[in-house]
Amino acid sequence: MTSLRKLGSSDLEVFPLSLGGNVFGWTADEAQSFAVLDAYAAAGGNFVDTADSYSAWIDGNKGGESETIIGKWVKARGNRADVVIATKVSQHPEFPGLTAANIKAAADASLRRLGTDHIDLYYTHFDKPEVPVEEIIGALDELVKAGKARHIGASNISPERLRESLEFSDREGLARYVALQPHYNLVSRDTYEGELQDLAARSGLAAVPYFSLASGFLTGKYRPGTTVDSVRAEGAAKHLHTERGQKVLTALDELARTHDVPVATVALAWLAAQPTVLAPIASARTVEQLPALVGVAELELTEKEVARLTEASA
Repeated sequence: MTSLRKLGSSDLEVFPLSLGGNVFGWTADEAQSFAVLDAYAAAGGNFVDTADSYSAWIDGNKGGESETIIGKWVKARGNRADVVIATKVSQHPEFPGLTAANIKAAADASLRRLGTDHIDLYYTHFDKPEVPVEEIIGALDELVKAGKARHIGASNISPERLRESLEFSDREGLARYVALQPHYNLVSRDTYEGELQDLAARSGLAAVPYFSLASGFLTGKYRPGTTVDSVRAEGAAKHLHTERGQKVLTALDELARTHDVPVATVALAWLAAQPTVLAPIASARTVEQLPALVGVAELELTEKEVARLTEASA
């Protein structure tokens, strides 16, 4: 069984692949979602990522559908103590923004949908620069002190605002971010590398990247002349027309053959080998898609192999 990894300075121990819950209630119905969650848990997985806004963009949905499904699954399986649940605040249509009042109200709504009394890791989904970090951190600290959130994290935040937040927490002795959720993958490196990654490293934050497979492009299923039936096909296929995308696919193909694993596993293994990265996030709509994702827990690339991919993606 794959050993769990400590998440930053927290007391959370997580599987090295975080299961993305964005598809639950969107492209995966409740039964499909339960099947994927069961298979993930059976593989040793315990780190489920969602947000209060998933999937408000679908006609007829209100937001919170993913949380509701995860909550039903946890209740049905009686495994709440074994699952690390991460969710986010700021984008739900009824609870937009990061004012103190909204953070508290949104957290209570997420707890109701999840059917639990605490969120293990509570992220600010998209930073709102118009709200002072003192107000945001103050509200999050209250949630931690009340036992409603065990730990806090940030996603989609600038280095300046992240630094300001950490300094305020340290100065006032309040809850401090332990995790960062950046957009990061082999064809999108400047969205994290540089100042933000350096700050995460200096501050002891664990990075849990989203879009780890570039909307499916890094699974290798997008090839010239092929048509993929996916709601994300347009966004993923655009990388086929770039020199970087083609070089990355070539390198991924080579290493996938070397290790006899799916292309997606290699792409995730490169990400897992990067400084600060603890557990990439990837989602599976079907049980059949899951082995290529959880396989990252067993695949460790050599330094030379990591360098090959880093060079191809430059």
